Formats: sequence, structure tokens, C-alpha cells
Amino acid sequence: MWIQETLRLRARSRGFHLITNEILREVPELAKLKIGWMQVFILHTSASLTINENADPDVRVDFETAMNHAVPENLPYVHTLEGPDDMPAHVKASMLGNQVMIPLRDGRPVLGTWQGIYLCEHRDHASSRTIVITAQGEKA
Repeated sequence: MWIQETLRLRARSRGFHLITNEILREVPELAKLKIGWMQVFILHTSASLTINENADPDVRVDFETAMNHAVPENLPYVHTLEGPDDMPAHVKASMLGNQVMIPLRDGRPVLGTWQGIYLCEHRDHASSRTIVITAQGEKA
């Protein structure tokens, strides 16, 4: 069985935002799969996706701090047409990636106790973001 849904995520501030529950709420068809895989793919080049700690909100602050240290905005970027945060956002998005692949079991993503899916927003004033969830597996 195949499932594919396109979700428009509301605009969020710059930073790391947990979206696991939003995905599960908006794609209830996942519950129909006994076993399989789910790919979450973002259709943007200045935001990214990752899986990491889902309990302590300080982790999200530290992620933003570390990414800003690794990719500073004050480098002499050539691509500045869309503002000073745009090119660093592209670099951060390439570093973290545009997709995550997660196994499914009994209609739920198989994530560790402290793992969640993050939307990583790298722009200061981003618009809404679009993600595509594609799942494939054996029907329950």
C-alpha cells in the first residue's frame, strides 16, 4: 500500500521546530500500515529536516547556536539577492538535508524514546513550508 500527502506547514520563526505530532495528525492513513517506511521531504532550499532530541527545549536553542557558529551570516557571500540570511540558510539546509526516512510499525514511526522530527527553519522571516510525506508498507 502507498500513501502520499502534501502538507503546508504554517510559517514559523527561525529555529528548530518539532513537527512529529503534526505529521501524525495530518496523515492518519499511516495507521493503516502494519510495517513499512515513511519519507518526509521538504520542498525548499532554505529549510531542512532532521531527527533528534524531542524532550528538552534547550536542545533546540543549542542547535540554532551551533548552526549559526558553523555557518555565520557575516561571510562574504555572493548570493545576497534575497537578504543576508538567505545564503547561510541554503548552506545549513544542505548540511542537514531535505529528507528523513523512518521505519513504520503498527501505524506509527519507529522513533527512539527521545527522538522527534524537526523542521529546521533557517530564515529570519520565512513563509509557510511544504513537505511531502510518502509511505509504503504492508496493510494492517
